[in-house]
Amino acid sequence: MRIKDDAPDLTAYGAPMERAKADTSEQTLRGHCLCGASSFELTGPHNWVGHCHCESCRRASASPFTTWIGHENGRWRWTGQAPRTYESSPGQTRGFCGTCGTQLYYFSDRYPDETHFYAALLERPEDATPLQQFHADEALGWVHDALDLPKA
Repeated sequence: MRIKDDAPDLTAYGAPMERAKADTSEQTLRGHCLCGASSFELTGPHNWVGHCHCESCRRASASPFTTWIGHENGRWRWTGQAPRTYESSPGQTRGFCGTCGTQLYYFSDRYPDETHFYAALLERPEDATPLQQFHADEALGWVHDALDLPKA
C-alpha cells in the first residue's frame, strides 16, 4: 500500500469504450469532495454508469455498494486541488481529497482508457443514471430491501 501526494497524469490515455445510452455528447458535469477542495468536470458522454458490489469498493467507500461513472480519459479535468493517491493493490489506484479524505476516483491498469468517478460526488447525481451492475454475486443480502424499509 502506497499513498502518494500527486495524482497520476491520466489525461493521455486513448479511445473510449462503449457509451452509456443517454445522449450526453455536449454535457459537462461537475463534482467535488465533502470540503470542496478537490473538484472535477466530466465532459461529454460517459462510457458507462453502474453499481459495483465488490468487497473492495464497499470497503473503500464504507457503503453497501458504489455507483461509478466510467469516463474517457482526456474528457475530464481537475478544477480544484489535485487528489492524493493510494495504490490499493498493484495496478489499482484510488484517489482521495488530501484535505477531507473523500474518495474521488478509481483507476486500473485493466481499463487504461478510462477513470471511474463516484457518481454521488456530482453536483447533480441524478444526471448519471446507472444502467448496469457489477459483481452482483457479492451484493450484501439486505441491499435489495433498502427501499422497503420504514421511512423515518
